[in-house]
Amino acid sequence: MPVTDMSSNMPDNTLLFIAEPQSVTSVFSPLKEAGFQAGLADNLAGAINFIKKSKPCLIFTRPVMQGYSAQALLAEAVNIENFPPVIIFSRNGSADEAQKFLELGARDYWLEPLSWEKIKLMLPEKKHPAQLPDEIVPPAKSGSQGTQGRYQVIGNHPAMQRVLGLAKQVAKSKATVLISGESGTGKEMFARFLHHHSDRSDRAFVAINCAALPEHLLESELFGHEKGSFTGAISRKLGKFELASGGTILLDEITEMELGLQAKLLRVLQEGEIDRVGGVETVKVDVRVLATTNRNIEGAVKEGSFRQDLFYRLNVIPLKLPALAQRGDDIMLLAKFFVEKYCREYGLTPLAFSDESVKWLLGYEWPGNVRELQNLMERAVLLSGAGPIASKHFLNDPDAWMPEDSFQPISESSEPGASATGSEQTANTAMPVGGSAHSGVVTISEMEKQLIIRSLDQTSGNRTKAADLLGISVRTLRNKLNDYKKTGLNL
Repeated sequence: MPVTDMSSNMPDNTLLFIAEPQSVTSVFSPLKEAGFQAGLADNLAGAINFIKKSKPCLIFTRPVMQGYSAQALLAEAVNIENFPPVIIFSRNGSADEAQKFLELGARDYWLEPLSWEKIKLMLPEKKHPAQLPDEIVPPAKSGSQGTQGRYQVIGNHPAMQRVLGLAKQVAKSKATVLISGESGTGKEMFARFLHHHSDRSDRAFVAINCAALPEHLLESELFGHEKGSFTGAISRKLGKFELASGGTILLDEITEMELGLQAKLLRVLQEGEIDRVGGVETVKVDVRVLATTNRNIEGAVKEGSFRQDLFYRLNVIPLKLPALAQRGDDIMLLAKFFVEKYCREYGLTPLAFSDESVKWLLGYEWPGNVRELQNLMERAVLLSGAGPIASKHFLNDPDAWMPEDSFQPISESSEPGASATGSEQTANTAMPVGGSAHSGVVTISEMEKQLIIRSLDQTSGNRTKAADLLGISVRTLRNKLNDYKKTGLNL
């Protein structure tokens, strides 16, 4: 496939994606809104030609595809002047693969999904528009739901209001903040809230997951390394602390950091200086440090897995976020916000909640907290059709999503091999591949096909979103569609 060039030859505004189109096109729209252009390639020759011609500021690439490997791309870095940073993103990554690519010179290694929220953190700071779209911190509709401005926090529950009040009070200081709470409660959201409302809001916000990499690679990511400091270090690399200098760094899952690296981090907090791996010079940095944890950090200190002195340095301002199940009416406040958001995103009419769905939402335990609520609301929007949203749309059971009369056999007047596409294919039309059209019995394969057709219809043909909705891989979905095409069904 030739390179699909969507750039305007603006080096500082151009990114290159080396991947299958369906895995990256979802980020092109927010990139365009933010003033960036993108190129798309699926082979080494096309990628190298694009790099030389358009000089992208960042490259996002699969580790390997048919006829292509990121290792070969990184090998070309020495032959091209000002080769852009390379970020590897993988469906099923591993620590060994991450180590290999980082040692070969990759800037970072991510697991899917490739999201706009992660990408925008890597974009050149000078190109960040004032109105970057933000999906992480939703806008409030009233003063009771957060401070007016770009970053908002939704929540009227007293526990949330107390945390929000403290966050606003300390936002402009340089004090370190330790944000704790269960997974999915919005710890990173609060970190961004603190940064945006600080005096450093116009500078970089850099986040790193301390659990994602082994100790020696995490040290390089945090503090950088010099050329030749280890195998594959083909050039000097600035660490996250240097990239965040003047701004804010978020150390996510701080309790997963090894003890040896904790001691080096403590020195950074105390002295405000770092040492690159393999370097001989000390580098001064001015960074505000925020940290998050979903573990009992005091317990980790008692167990000896987390340094007590580092805990005291990080815990200057503690923010403990309540679980969603403890927030009462905030559950419906957030649910309505997410439903409105996804209705706009998918171009659907506004949806209401049935009484039984409200009862279900308020009675559920929410082990995944706000993140789980957001995902369920997206599913509900896609499955409910004209509405109202029912509790069955929240269940992890595809058989419960469809009404009993949704699978009707094709009438006798239908011509053999005929298929419906676009608006002709409705949610109540089945495409039988077995069984009798007169039996009233629908086979499992027919139900499977109908669910796939409905999911594609609800996601406007986006296979990645449809696969996520169905709980299958994009490859499995693609294979199913290829089988359907052989029977004459055009999708």
